[in-house]
Amino acid sequence: MLEAIRNAKLGDDVFREDPTVNRLEKMAAQKMGKESALLVTSGTQGNLVSILTHTKRGDEVILEADSHTYNFETGGLSAIGGILAKPTRGRMGVLDPRDVEKAISPKGIHYAETTLVCIENTHNLAGGIVVSPHQIEAIWKVAKKHGLMVHMDGARIFNAAIALNVDAKDLTRHVDSVMFCLSKGLSCPIGSIVAGSQEFIEKARKWRKMLGGGMRQAGIVAAPGIIALEKMVDRLRDDHRNARVLAEKLAKTEGISVNLETVQTNIVIFDVSDLGVTSAEFVQKLSEHGVKSLPREETTIRMVTHRGIEREDIEYTMEAIDKVVNSIRKH
Repeated sequence: MLEAIRNAKLGDDVFREDPTVNRLEKMAAQKMGKESALLVTSGTQGNLVSILTHTKRGDEVILEADSHTYNFETGGLSAIGGILAKPTRGRMGVLDPRDVEKAISPKGIHYAETTLVCIENTHNLAGGIVVSPHQIEAIWKVAKKHGLMVHMDGARIFNAAIALNVDAKDLTRHVDSVMFCLSKGLSCPIGSIVAGSQEFIEKARKWRKMLGGGMRQAGIVAAPGIIALEKMVDRLRDDHRNARVLAEKLAKTEGISVNLETVQTNIVIFDVSDLGVTSAEFVQKLSEHGVKSLPREETTIRMVTHRGIEREDIEYTMEAIDKVVNSIRKH
């Protein structure tokens, strides 16, 4: 990726003159089975650009209650877009089409107009849960029955595709737009992609400019993205295997509980409530052994496997966890 940056052919992307960006966007559109694609600076920007493109001020968007867009993107859809979020609880992060239909506001003077449904795949807070093509199609049919658009926050869509052993296009066939990250599992230093119809991307390009995402010699961002799409997708299987090993070892550790049903990709969420400590306390103790993790809820912790985390790192992590658990039990 560093060599690709060094050797990238550059131009002005705002004027669509950067050949490296143009090449990446064409590749990304093909990977997603869409007409066109757009390089954005981050997943958060990509989701906001997509939502703003699909909606108008005062519209209502249905999102899963634990979705990243609703919880962790600083309220951009309301603060910037003037859009009303309607959080709807799914099962393990997956929206039930019947609940989507119930969440659609009635037509009338008293109600915001529901215009968009957002899906997250894989679902971060649910533990890297995969939403299948069948589940996506069922949501799509309800949306289209009521004239709604469908956007997918596919930050980790290639993890979902690898887990299901399907082409990524099978997951995007029944959405109007999709965002995916070049960073995270694909290992780029920066960047995400939005894909959709030609008309959608033309509108999205202007929103990107308004949000500060119009860049000049952006080929230095796009060059690693090309490497990512060419070489980094298949290796996600390694991350999934490592996550599974970690989860199974955690499940055998006294005082720690893991719902193995949720460990489908590269995210592992475990509970330390039986140890009598908070997640923040456990994470702090673990960091003293050089292992980084994130507290989620009061007693749950998230770990993510990625490139650079090998099987020996899983072993080291478990040794550190055992030390922390033993230390807690002593006190």
